[in-house]
Amino acid sequence: MLKDFNLIVSTARGNERAMINEILFLLREQLKDQEAAAVKTAVRGVIVARTSLDPYVAVDKFHDILKERPYEFRFALRIIPIERVVLTDIETIKQAACELASRIEENETYRITIEKRFTTLHTTDIISAIATEIQHKADMKNPNKIILIEIMGAVTGISLIKPNDIISVMKEKML
Repeated sequence: MLKDFNLIVSTARGNERAMINEILFLLREQLKDQEAAAVKTAVRGVIVARTSLDPYVAVDKFHDILKERPYEFRFALRIIPIERVVLTDIETIKQAACELASRIEENETYRITIEKRFTTLHTTDIISAIATEIQHKADMKNPNKIILIEIMGAVTGISLIKPNDIISVMKEKML
């Protein structure tokens, strides 16, 4: 698996190879990133990709492509930008999440969202470790920012995102 990925892409189980081809086409041909790479993970239905572009810029451009040409997205379910990749350890995750959380503005609210795969860590332990370090107000329903933690076995991807920074292909095709 790529250790320095900056995109997580989900697809239906069994479509991983087709999804790799799709994301590489989108990155290389549509966004002109010839350095793009993508691989399967141990998690069925999940691939990781690395782009030389800022992952948020890539996701914004994917939003535009999805609006103009939704047929370009045949296998992607969700595309998530990732800022940091760390080892799956509560202290390491906490440190990275708190560094990213330092960008939350004084009047903004936040939420911590965790998706776990192949780990024995408990969600409440991770949230408690991070939340005790953040002085901002939490808002579970309508936060300004989300501290997103994607655990995939031994590695964890972490981002500080706005609620619309994740592409949910099916939802957007319905709009």
